[in-house]
Amino acid sequence: MELPQKSGRPSLSLSCCLCVFLLQLQAAWMGDCPADGRTWVPFQDRCYHFVHGEEDKLKVYNFEAAKSLCPKSELLSIQSADENDFVVKYSPEVWKGEVNLWLGMYYDTNSEGMMWLDEEPVKFTNWEPGSSPSDFVPMETCVALHSDTGKWERVSCLDDIENGIVCETAQKAADAKQKGNAVLSVLVILSVFVIMAVSAVLWFLYQRQHPGSSIITAFEYHPPFRAPNADRSCLVDAEEFDGGA
Repeated sequence: MELPQKSGRPSLSLSCCLCVFLLQLQAAWMGDCPADGRTWVPFQDRCYHFVHGEEDKLKVYNFEAAKSLCPKSELLSIQSADENDFVVKYSPEVWKGEVNLWLGMYYDTNSEGMMWLDEEPVKFTNWEPGSSPSDFVPMETCVALHSDTGKWERVSCLDDIENGIVCETAQKAADAKQKGNAVLSVLVILSVFVIMAVSAVLWFLYQRQHPGSSIITAFEYHPPFRAPNADRSCLVDAEEFDGGA
């Protein structure tokens, strides 16, 4: 007895469409970086602008001059080892050779300790080996990051000059959510059309192999083949014998 064959189903194609849909949806829900004409690089939930090109006219800056190049944003603040590594690895994409980056850190007289410009406490540090509190007046103590090693150094906010500036700001979560809603609607509509198109192609191919079949028979459920048990086989044989007699 020939076993019934299962009809083709668009499960694989639908799975592929679903994967693409989810990836696009994930990208749509990611935050937005500022659209101010400058190049912003997203990392996690933050955006970074490595100052270079025409806006990097002076090439070296003191702390106040560095802050002035980050309007509506702050100088670089490092909250984790991953963020520190990101800055170190991306710096060669912008600058050649070693660059010392100003960090947006200052001495807070209220807490009598270092604080980030965005009012976040300093939780992660990466001081150079053997680094000790500087001889600077606390209120004049700033910090620079060496792009070749990722280590931090205490420097003077007033007297020292550095040659690298990175501006940092948070991604726009509210704008990203609105963007995600709009893109989600478009993706849902496109996904429906894709699924319909794939189904139409599969139906066309099925019709070529099984002419005259209806759409119901193409996707109807075919139960798995089961051999009759021994008692039923004996009953069938007995009926056939009686009939022959």
